[in-house]
Amino acid sequence: MEAEFWLERWRDGRTHFHQSRVTPLLQKYWPPLALPAGSTVLVPLCGKSLDMLWLAEQGHRVLGVELSELAITQFFSEHQLAPLVHESAQGRHYVAGNIELICGDIFALEEATLAACAGAYDRAALIALPPAMRARYVTEVYGRLPAQARSLLITLEYDQQKMDGPPFSVTEEEVLRLYAPHSEAQAIDRRDILDKEPKFLERGLSALETVVYRLQRRT
Repeated sequence: MEAEFWLERWRDGRTHFHQSRVTPLLQKYWPPLALPAGSTVLVPLCGKSLDMLWLAEQGHRVLGVELSELAITQFFSEHQLAPLVHESAQGRHYVAGNIELICGDIFALEEATLAACAGAYDRAALIALPPAMRARYVTEVYGRLPAQARSLLITLEYDQQKMDGPPFSVTEEEVLRLYAPHSEAQAIDRRDILDKEPKFLERGLSALETVVYRLQRRT
């Protein structure tokens, strides 16, 4: 997906994908991952997600990556946080407390940055990418996390012939195939959410499932 597509959505305020609450599935399934307090959690294509605040409240350092600088500045402004800003080869860094958001390309993250992450939380990245980009994303991001890194992935499944993405439908078969070279992927929750997503119903879908995966990087 072209970067300009997402930047235009933020500029125009077409951000219905942004949730006004912390994701309940994150609250339910993150604690069992048992990542140590103080460890860094990567949140790719983070937008201004409230999930990042929740992760920080659990004692984690949060490292979000987002193309839209508008989304980042809105996040800090809406939560009365005054970040310090600096530049690096990875992008423009906004840091407040234990939350650091990089305005830049997820593919520009350095080896050392990913190696310092104990895991990742992905509710918006994989399903935002078209099929041709997913393999590169999984390889270059998850494939460079340290051994034993534990992550949570949330996807959507629906009839792609009835509605085009983004967000795209990513089947369990595809998830298992994408992560197989370096990580164990296990589906731990699957539920129909169409009745909670009227916009998808309006677009012609008759079924919409969300699936939660536990991911663990192999040694």
